[in-house]
Amino acid sequence: MRRKMAAGNWKMNGTRANLVEIDALIRDHGAAKSEVLICPPATLIHAMSGRADARIAVGAQDCHMSAAGAHTGDVSAEMLADVGASHVITGHSERRADHGESDADVAAKTAAVWAAGLVAIVCIGETLAQRKSGDTLNVIGAQLAGSIPDGATGANTVIAYEPVWAIGTGEVATVGQIAEVHDFIRAELAARFGAKAADTLRLLYGGSVKPANAAEIFATSNVDGALVGGASLKAADFGGIIAALDAA
Repeated sequence: MRRKMAAGNWKMNGTRANLVEIDALIRDHGAAKSEVLICPPATLIHAMSGRADARIAVGAQDCHMSAAGAHTGDVSAEMLADVGASHVITGHSERRADHGESDADVAAKTAAVWAAGLVAIVCIGETLAQRKSGDTLNVIGAQLAGSIPDGATGANTVIAYEPVWAIGTGEVATVGQIAEVHDFIRAELAARFGAKAADTLRLLYGGSVKPANAAEIFATSNVDGALVGGASLKAADFGGIIAALDAA
């Protein structure tokens, strides 16, 4: 049985003053059935991990593919582990678009996350143009093949499907669209890693998930939780999503 996950990506938002949101999240959802994860900016990981006290997992939004070296401004997975991170997001569409990260780059970062003993949350998703042209499954298949190294298991990898056109736009894929992609991902994983291994990998949906639409999304085939952006910044909003996931 795959444990459901509610993961929050704060992106480039938050200072120490915002740690009160973690206090509220622990108070109200520290005993959630689902695994709860917050990925704040790197500047907050150490303070947040100490505050969360293992009741809520703390992750990072990116890492460098090398363990150390002359990479000014970058942070390695080992460094993130040292300050309390347990997960690292790799391949988010904003990294792919804003920093030109390729599938090969994402695979290298994912391998680095594994080497540091952390869990990678590998993001994949199509643009609006790709969906309109009917290329969604081809794009998802190529990203899966190129972004995930051999050796992926439920213990070291979570996969997040985030249609780029639905991130931060208020647009949400229909239940049918979500089910089609998540079922396809599961089948692709089974073909590559075997059905037993594929069944251990959690598949998250991301793309304007909110308390109002969470229950419908979580009732969808092969959806094991969500990777949430803006709605994770406030404990009250993210709490509604966690409650819906626990009830699914």
